[in-house]
Amino acid sequence: MRQDLDSSLYETSLIDALIEARARFGDKEILEDQDRHPLTYTGLIRAAFVLGRKIAKMTELGERVAILLPSSMGVVVTFFGLHAHGRVPVMLNFTAGEANLKAAIKAAGVKKVLTARRFIDQAKLDDLISELETGAEIVWLDDIRKTIGLQDKLYGLAAGAAPKRFRVKTDPDAPGVVLFTSGSFGTPKGVVLSQKNLVANARQVAAHIDLLPEWVMFNPLPTFHCFGLTGGVVLPLLQGLKAFQYPSPLHAKQITDLLPQVKASILFATDTFLSQYARVAEPGDFATLKFAVAGAEKVRDETRNLFNTKFGGVELLEGYGATEASPVVAVNHPDRNAPGTVGQILPGMDWKLEPVEGIDEGGRLFLKGPNIMSGYVTAAEPLAWDAVGDDWLDTGDIVDVDAEGYVTIKGRAKRFAKIGGEMVSLTAVEGIAGAVWPDQRHAVVSIPDTRKGEKLVLVTDHAGAEVAPLAEWARTNGAPELIVPKKIVKVAEVPVLGTGKTDYVTIQKMVEGDKAA
Repeated sequence: MRQDLDSSLYETSLIDALIEARARFGDKEILEDQDRHPLTYTGLIRAAFVLGRKIAKMTELGERVAILLPSSMGVVVTFFGLHAHGRVPVMLNFTAGEANLKAAIKAAGVKKVLTARRFIDQAKLDDLISELETGAEIVWLDDIRKTIGLQDKLYGLAAGAAPKRFRVKTDPDAPGVVLFTSGSFGTPKGVVLSQKNLVANARQVAAHIDLLPEWVMFNPLPTFHCFGLTGGVVLPLLQGLKAFQYPSPLHAKQITDLLPQVKASILFATDTFLSQYARVAEPGDFATLKFAVAGAEKVRDETRNLFNTKFGGVELLEGYGATEASPVVAVNHPDRNAPGTVGQILPGMDWKLEPVEGIDEGGRLFLKGPNIMSGYVTAAEPLAWDAVGDDWLDTGDIVDVDAEGYVTIKGRAKRFAKIGGEMVSLTAVEGIAGAVWPDQRHAVVSIPDTRKGEKLVLVTDHAGAEVAPLAEWARTNGAPELIVPKKIVKVAEVPVLGTGKTDYVTIQKMVEGDKAA
């Protein structure tokens, strides 16, 4: 099944798409961050060419160059600066820990890491940098900027006036970025997205939802997360919306104070962060929002209720994506929002469901389309990748699609347990805990059980959690008893990744350790 998308919309390189956006939308303010010194399209193009030329002098054509920066104008300028001169950005997750970062640098064949002293000092990452220096050269962007002189500025003026004369021409199918998956179910994998993949996904979203150029996109998500990069940077810049970058999604009060100041129209975040923002925000803080888009994890009913009751019904649009799909696969629409679903699959994608034993409704989702990755990087041969080719992408997600095309996520294939011969969605069990104790965070994993095959374990930060209220909720709502966790592990804090997703790897180890103890 497929809604078509004109291929001429995305058969282009990223830098050319940016140049074309300026021609289409005029030389308007397009980029801003908390320092509040916005850049126009021309300002961004000039800055990207000047910085990119400096980096180009110390790198080779096609070289993969790592970026270790928070969401800011600096990271956007650096990203497009690399593209202007035919280099490939590798976005590093500075919350992933030393071992994962060193593995990422090695797997992607990175020789240089671009970062800034101001960020490293503020984030207290000096020890991390010391470790990374053993595998790659650290290049300080602050030092590079100090070397920018008159000749560079004149070059920037010329490049801003006629960028297509100065940019390195690259193939739309050439790598656009290397990103690493969050690792919520194991070791992070390097995903190679082509330039076409990123442009196509931006066009797919724009074909699905009308985005007005006078709107402001507020992005607090990190650009090492595909949701933050495509949704928070590439999409607004290519569609004429000002992209406001904020360096951390954790600063709830600062973010909610800024939203009305910058006249934010769209807010990108995850359920975890949106819930935090809603709790600290004043009723007027969301007044300028047309809608908020939530991805990366399921939106809880309590988050949605908070938005409805406290903020006069600001639309909360749940979407679904995968890094391998650049990342947006489906998203709800402001005029036809179906809570509980992740909306309809975007135009330009083919999809199919394959049956899964024990699951009656829905199946395993497979995708094809111009936004599907080139492949995974391989540590054995860093500059190559395991190509997807024309094969279908196995998302590993179990979904159901209704007659109108709305997608409901049943869970990851790995997020099902077999109890007494029945398949049980761990995500659904988390939903029960969320319904009983809506203000706490919960995670459910399974461990082997000699009697019933597997056993459910609830990990929660609710100090008073007991089995009895869960069982009562199940009885009242007609849910089978077998989906009620019989074991509860109480923790001060449920582990999460830097992206806000639940860290199931750590939780699984924690539960298995608890079992052994």
